[in-house]
Amino acid sequence: MDLEKHPAAAPADPAAAIRASDADRDRIAHVLSDALAEGRLTAEEHSERLDALYARKTVGELEGLVRDLPGPHAQAPAPAAVPHYAPAPPYGGQPETLLAVCSGATRKGRWRPGARTRAISVMGDVTIDLSEAVFEQQVIEISATAVLGSVEIKVPENVTLRGHGSGVLGNFEVADHEGTDPGAPVVIVRGFALLGNIEAKPRRGHRLVDLADRLRKRLDT
Repeated sequence: MDLEKHPAAAPADPAAAIRASDADRDRIAHVLSDALAEGRLTAEEHSERLDALYARKTVGELEGLVRDLPGPHAQAPAPAAVPHYAPAPPYGGQPETLLAVCSGATRKGRWRPGARTRAISVMGDVTIDLSEAVFEQQVIEISATAVLGSVEIKVPENVTLRGHGSGVLGNFEVADHEGTDPGAPVVIVRGFALLGNIEAKPRRGHRLVDLADRLRKRLDT
C-alpha cells in the first residue's frame, strides 16, 4: 500500500478542507477497525493507515484513508463472515471513565472493556490492567490524561499496542508493539501528561488465549 506517493486531489467539497477533529479521527479509526475485523485489510495495512490517520490534518485527507472501504461514507454488502471480535460501535457511545483525584482507581481481573475507556489522573494513580480482560472488541481505545499523577496500562503480550501522545514536563511512554497473533485485538492509547506519567506496555507471561471462542461457546449454551 502506498499512502504517500499518490496524494488525494484537492477536494471539490469545501467541507473536506476543514481541519479534522478528534471525532473525525475516531470515526475513521472505527472504519479501519471494522475493515480489519472483516478481513478487508491485513494487519500491516491497518497499521500503516492507522499511523497515517494521526499525521493527516483535514477531513478530506482522512477520507482518503477509507475511500476503498465500506462504512458510513459508502454503501457495501454485508461481510461474508462474522469476525471473532465485534467491530467498535459508532463514535458517540459513552466511554467508561476512571477518575483519580488525589486517590487511586484500578480496573483489573476478568472484566470486559468497552470500545473506549477514559482515564484521568490528577495527583492520583490510575491502573488499567487488560492482561486478564475478556475482549469483545477488535479495537480498544484508551484516552489518558495525567496531571501531577500517573496512568499505567498493561496489555496481554500477544495483542498489538499503539500509542499517540505527548508530555509537558512529564512522560508519555507507549512503545508500539506488534502482537504475535494476527487476529488478536489492537489497543490504542492516546494521551497527554502534564508533570505526570503515562505508560503502557505488554505484561510478559500473560497472553490472550481463545477468549473469543470461549465467549461464543458461552453465548451458544
